[in-house]
Amino acid sequence: MKKYLLLFAFIFLSAEIIIAQDSVAIPDTLQGRLTSWVVGINGSQASYSNWSQGGVNNIAATGTSVLTIAYKQDRFSYGFLLNTRYGKTKIEDEGSRKIDDRLFIKNRFLYDLGDESSDFKVFANIRFRTQFDKGFNYGAGSEGENVLISNFMAPAYFNQEAGLAYIPSDNFTFEAGLGLQQLFVRDVNLATTYGLDEGDRFRNEAGFTIGSSLNVDLATNVSLASSITTFTTFGKAISSTDVYFSNKLTGRINNFMNASLSLDLVYDDDFSNEIQVAQVLSMGVSFTLR
Repeated sequence: MKKYLLLFAFIFLSAEIIIAQDSVAIPDTLQGRLTSWVVGINGSQASYSNWSQGGVNNIAATGTSVLTIAYKQDRFSYGFLLNTRYGKTKIEDEGSRKIDDRLFIKNRFLYDLGDESSDFKVFANIRFRTQFDKGFNYGAGSEGENVLISNFMAPAYFNQEAGLAYIPSDNFTFEAGLGLQQLFVRDVNLATTYGLDEGDRFRNEAGFTIGSSLNVDLATNVSLASSITTFTTFGKAISSTDVYFSNKLTGRINNFMNASLSLDLVYDDDFSNEIQVAQVLSMGVSFTLR
């Protein structure tokens, strides 16, 4: 299964159609600073009474926030991204459960090789990724109890990368370089869940990194955004490459309402030899605050 994911990622990279929701677009024409902050909320509710087809009463809500800052002066560019999501659902007789949780921070530095509009640039990225709240594998215990599998800073990933980037337009990027990755697991009871030795909380790795991104409008008011990043640790087989592939299709109904479909695929054999899949279809409202 993993081989198909890696092949899928390679095909997309080669075809230059990978697009990025975890990237910061810095227009070549920008001089100075550009800031954007978009917040949104998606929700659903269902209630049943004497309904022949059956059903369970439930209510769900997810909040999102995406803050981006872009700065460019001559050959130097800087981008900042803060992407957060959190959602919960309440199901009758089963209590509340988390349905979405993300905290992602990215700092990006670029320096043009050649004139100010050069397609080739030196890049450096500093990324941080974790979640806000506890995550459970529901009913997975030996007696049907819920099993804790994540928490705030458990795990958390801190990456530093540098290399060469190819950016022929504001919409597409491809980059490759060297990087460091630190894994933090604040809850020592979860150490072995993420490939650490029992009692450990930290691991540092060095390796190769590849990433690609593109932003595309598929039709009027329909856009697609996704990103792919890989990290191959020195001394490990290439089959142990970490792959993060994120996609989001958004259809805007009017200035405030939108519908979206997101699909995230992750392969990390420290956690599982199977591909991790998260798919969410939602409708809600969003506002650009600045």
